[in-house]
Amino acid sequence: MAANQNPTSTITVPKGAGEAALTVRNLSVFFGERAAVKNVSIDIARCAVTAIIGPSGCGKSTFLRALNRMHELNPDARMQGEIRLFGDDIYSRQVEPVVVRRRVGMVFQKSNPFPTMSIAENVTVGLRLNGVRDKKVMVERTEQSLRMAALWDEVKDRLGAPAISLSGGQQQRLCIARALAVQPEVLLMDEPASALDPLATSKIEDLILDLKKDYTIVIVTHNMQQAARASDFTAFFYLGELVEFGVTSKIFTSPAQKRTEDYVTGRFG
Repeated sequence: MAANQNPTSTITVPKGAGEAALTVRNLSVFFGERAAVKNVSIDIARCAVTAIIGPSGCGKSTFLRALNRMHELNPDARMQGEIRLFGDDIYSRQVEPVVVRRRVGMVFQKSNPFPTMSIAENVTVGLRLNGVRDKKVMVERTEQSLRMAALWDEVKDRLGAPAISLSGGQQQRLCIARALAVQPEVLLMDEPASALDPLATSKIEDLILDLKKDYTIVIVTHNMQQAARASDFTAFFYLGELVEFGVTSKIFTSPAQKRTEDYVTGRFG
């Protein structure tokens, strides 16, 4: 995929990527007068893993949070541009943020299970908030989500135990199960393994590769090896701009932009 030579140009899904799940056009995100993301256009492929890389403060997490209207929780934030989820304008006044966040789930850098709830209750909290009361549905979705998060075999005999009794890696997989329980179409992950040990990180990466069969995944990571291992496509951000986007193998072996090459080879960042 060619580099973004002009910040206003459209960078689409690389050739062979198939349908776009998310179509972002001319996206800028401001905090007060400061632009954290500047005029980004990108298509994110369906049922694939797209990694967002770049140095600290380059706008990676800001971009990610714009994809499910998370910035609306910050009164100083404002957004310009358009984001469509399978053709639907997610910032339309007719669309409620809670509906967007049900369709576009989020897993944060630090695992955040609800400490006063059990493992099972953590999984189904989103269902309850969305009005689901059928106990059979709850039980089925709990097992299904924990299986998808590769956690079922480890917790099936203690679903009533407090979620905080789990290890750090298990807690993060529980948070993934919680996000999956409401059956989103897209899963956003902001540095999901940065606080984990190598073994737990490996499990998260294996899980990401497995989940992409059914989900579109966008992951922010500082870990170049993780991006190379786990993603199909990679977008490099710098100073709020999208510098280059393409097939991951190309970004890491023959990038079109010198700034990209300097970053992935460790010359800065």
